Amino acid sequence: MVDEECPFFLDQRNQAKMQWVHDPNHSKVDKLHYSRHAASRHFRNKKKEHMEATIDEHGTNSKITNIRDCTGTSLTLRRVTSLEYSKG
Repeated sequence: MVDEECPFFLDQRNQAKMQWVHDPNHSKVDKLHYSRHAASRHFRNKKKEHMEATIDEHGTNSKITNIRDCTGTSLTLRRVTSLEYSKG
């Protein structure tokens, strides 16, 4: 999932933060805000691409009823994505 651009965005964000810490002026705050926004947007888009690829990989005929089941994410509350009735 990690590509060549991910470390670039992390380094850019960390450099902007260090510059702001050493000299907190208005232009450094703006640079920090922009670098945080760009990094967040990049990682959000990468996550979206990964999730879409995972969904496509499993297909619609899969027995997986919740995308969280195939990504390894655990939450205490889960959304019902299918209604199944079983006698038992």
